[in-house]
Amino acid sequence: MITTASEIANKLLEIKAIKLQPKNPFTWASGLKSPIYCDNRILLSYPKIRKLVIDSLVEKSSIFNSFDVVAGVATAGIAHGALLAEKLDKPFIYVRSKAKGHGMQNMIEGYLPENSNVLVIEDLISTGKSSMAACEAILETGSKIIGVLAIFSYGFQSSKDIFTKKEIPMDTLSNYRNLIQEAFRINYITEEEKLILDNWSEDPVNWADKFN
Repeated sequence: MITTASEIANKLLEIKAIKLQPKNPFTWASGLKSPIYCDNRILLSYPKIRKLVIDSLVEKSSIFNSFDVVAGVATAGIAHGALLAEKLDKPFIYVRSKAKGHGMQNMIEGYLPENSNVLVIEDLISTGKSSMAACEAILETGSKIIGVLAIFSYGFQSSKDIFTKKEIPMDTLSNYRNLIQEAFRINYITEEEKLILDNWSEDPVNWADKFN
């Protein structure tokens, strides 16, 4: 099975896991105005698409060096990571965004053997900061990050730089560029909307100024 980035993008649009509103942008938690909203947890409710995505994660995971453990990033990466670990017959852990406030005050949940090689799974990479925080928590245990694999990425250069600086390989099943091309191909967006979406990708911070 060879699944293309365009096919994944098509399915995410089909089930509205990704929504595009170039003329009525969303407001992210950071306050940034964005023409795109992504919630890949939705695909868990669609068995055929869920299977397609997990099978694609299995296939894509083979590009990384050998790993012992799969780690999901809380919260959205947990289910995808657990399903991947099940397919690969690998141990699974997940990493909280911050240490639990009671009990053992764990940030990493599950058993992580010493000096493990770990593949980190995310549903979405935007700034890359939450993924890197999870990686750093794992690295602090003495284990090694073999790579970070996500379903989708906005393709921000700043996020790519974060992984490059730490020398952590990162890849995704699909990304913003593939998505916009596919959305235009299937007439999900007009040529005018495509131009707006392309402009956002080039400069998301200043693009948002016109909507403030």
